[in-house]
Amino acid sequence: MTPALADANNGNWQTAHRWARMLQPAYRVRLASHWDKEDVGADDEASMMIALHARRSAPSIAAWRAAHPRRPLVLALTGTDLYRDIDVDASAQQSLAAADLLITLNERGAQRLPPQLRAKCRVVLQSCSARAPLAKTDKHLRVIAVGHLRAEKDPRTLFRAVQRLADRTDILFDHVGTALDPALGQEAAALAASNPQYRWLGGLPHDAARRRIQAAHLLVQPSVMEGGAHTVIEAIRSGTPVLASRIDGNLGLLGDDYEGIFEVGDDAGLCELIRRARDDGTMLARLQQQLARRAPLFSPEAERASLLRILLQDLPALSQASGTPSPS
Repeated sequence: MTPALADANNGNWQTAHRWARMLQPAYRVRLASHWDKEDVGADDEASMMIALHARRSAPSIAAWRAAHPRRPLVLALTGTDLYRDIDVDASAQQSLAAADLLITLNERGAQRLPPQLRAKCRVVLQSCSARAPLAKTDKHLRVIAVGHLRAEKDPRTLFRAVQRLADRTDILFDHVGTALDPALGQEAAALAASNPQYRWLGGLPHDAARRRIQAAHLLVQPSVMEGGAHTVIEAIRSGTPVLASRIDGNLGLLGDDYEGIFEVGDDAGLCELIRRARDDGTMLARLQQQLARRAPLFSPEAERASLLRILLQDLPALSQASGTPSPS
């Protein structure tokens, strides 16, 4: 169950589509944007539900639990779930309680849950294919940010950093993402018009964005809220160092001791890291080495193994303890 299907082409859809492929050798999988007993045919024999997003999938979760009180329900929590909705939204809180097992997409996610729910939480780190690091020019530093322009991604911290570095013609910025907030799109366009070092490229196809991540010296991830940004994973798996805001969704991917971290909204701190990456001949290599040690955690094989372990081992154990039948 995913609140977004292919036409949205967002993180929820990418996760659902990838998990469906990974599970299909063991399960028959049907992707849907909602579930209601009245909307399915008599031949619907789904043995379990995996839902993405506690708040947005809440009606489907409630309908499933009402129709199938003893069939398993797995809930994967997004960034807006963990870092906003479960604190204030009653439907998201009800989804947490209804689920037999919870999944977070970063290693710190369980810390945001009420203590009584943590025992039924597991981590699945998302994955992507590996790409060999590309040789990079030493004539300039190419910095890329990838994410739709909306408040959660905090593009204004990047905008301010670009302005602070206007005198550094050897530092160039590419910004990929559709303006979901028109005001942010106007600011990006104005910055691009006034600063030749900054290019706003708008939305790009996924493979084109990934090639640009692979070709950049640095990926900047300034978000104020993330469950586990796939662009960070793509950078790690491409050998591209990351500079990221100090939020759990980033630290839960990069590791608590990662060097390339700045405080949320701290454009001056981000600028200092970018300058060091350009001027300190050893920094980029250090960041690469730190991320290379984490890269195997984000392989497709590791993600599929985590999913199957959860469904074939952890969920049956929890279901047995609660009296819910195991999925077949």
